[in-house]
Amino acid sequence: MTEFDYSTDGAYFVTICTDNRANFFGKIVDDEMVLNQCGEIIQRCWDDLPNHYPNCRLDAFVIMPNHVHGIVWIDNSVLRSDADAGVGTGFKPVPTDSEPVSINNINIKPIPATKIHGLSEMIRAFKTFSSRRINELLTAKLEINLVFRWQRSFHDRIVRDEAELNRIRDYIRQNPNNWKKDKDFSK
Repeated sequence: MTEFDYSTDGAYFVTICTDNRANFFGKIVDDEMVLNQCGEIIQRCWDDLPNHYPNCRLDAFVIMPNHVHGIVWIDNSVLRSDADAGVGTGFKPVPTDSEPVSINNINIKPIPATKIHGLSEMIRAFKTFSSRRINELLTAKLEINLVFRWQRSFHDRIVRDEAELNRIRDYIRQNPNNWKKDKDFSK
């Protein structure tokens, strides 16, 4: 079996769980998710992904008490030669290897090569920045015995066609309604 290239154009359904399925993001009230401050951080970090990855488009998304479900579209047609500039100041340190070069006594700053960012990089960045911000919040609230962590990996599914995409969108929208059936549900 050959490995799939997760930087290929298309839609990907992802599920990301908290470590030990700990409830961090809020609670379900009357079949609707009510976000707490940690949940609001999750929402902002998710919504910010396209600002750092030009080939990332977001679709349906839901935050649950201990996990998130979302659809990420990768669209590499939007990439330009300077696409990495947004990533350099966002989720990664600004590159230091692009020093100006002198040609005929004229300083020229090289344009970074276009890099196609795949699903794993986008999810890594989301998890890293949301964890950092939540732990900063917990520290500020003097919750010194509480540390937020995501589960080590994430679950993904390649969305194969329009019918499957619509089923997944519906599943995401209905997820809060089904919380009481979840094995992690606690009153």
